[in-house]
Amino acid sequence: MLTTDFVPGTPNWIDLGAPDTEAAAAFYSAVFGWTFRSAGPDAGGYGFFQRDGRTVAALGPLTGEGASPAWTTYFHTRDADATTDDVRRAGGSVRVPPMDVFTAGRMAAFTDPTGADFAVWQPRTTTGVDVVMEPATLCWTELHTTDTTAAKEFYRSVFSWRYEDMDTGGGNVYSVVSAPGGGTGDDAGQGGITQLQPHGPASGPGSAWHPYFGVHDCDATFATATEHGATGLVPPTDYPGVGRLALLKDPSGALFALIKGDPSTT
Repeated sequence: MLTTDFVPGTPNWIDLGAPDTEAAAAFYSAVFGWTFRSAGPDAGGYGFFQRDGRTVAALGPLTGEGASPAWTTYFHTRDADATTDDVRRAGGSVRVPPMDVFTAGRMAAFTDPTGADFAVWQPRTTTGVDVVMEPATLCWTELHTTDTTAAKEFYRSVFSWRYEDMDTGGGNVYSVVSAPGGGTGDDAGQGGITQLQPHGPASGPGSAWHPYFGVHDCDATFATATEHGATGLVPPTDYPGVGRLALLKDPSGALFALIKGDPSTT
């Protein structure tokens, strides 16, 4: 389970790179009730999505030639420079070398050996998002990858992740991810790793991390999102023991998912 008691290897920040930040802010405000607060004149258009005054995510303009709209998941690290060395040793590549973000913290961004982008955040004055596991906040992170074996070995090397493999039928395996110190038993899971299906709804961007945002009503939120220009990739669907899920692409093309937890598991 995600918490804001961040330990190394757990998700502690998430941001959206968008070609039109005003349009993105308007879309997510309509869907989740978020407001957007600029990080200031020196932040290059970067700012924070907030709900009830608490930061739930962030938003900034696309940077880098050829960058595509996408959500990026950040994982907690105590030392961004050391993690960068670990990523290189494990076969990943560095997209953004370690850099200070004012006094807030230190970040670096990478691509894993299967092509999925992710980042790390070393906290200083900003530890991470203010809230998770509530409606309209981050509730799960999921990697769809072209090579689950390579991905699992890579993240184990970098973050010492543990995995609980679950047979989902048809020869498919879903690996629930947990980090040392991130909880025990049923509370340990922070995300999952699954094989990317070549012609599945999430196949477009290749290997990628996708965020799941909690909702009170998956069907109603899905309808609101599509009414405001999102593309529905997987309509609201019940998954026993998990909940009701949906997958969408926002108007700029960034993938995200909705989840309403299964009451029988809470």
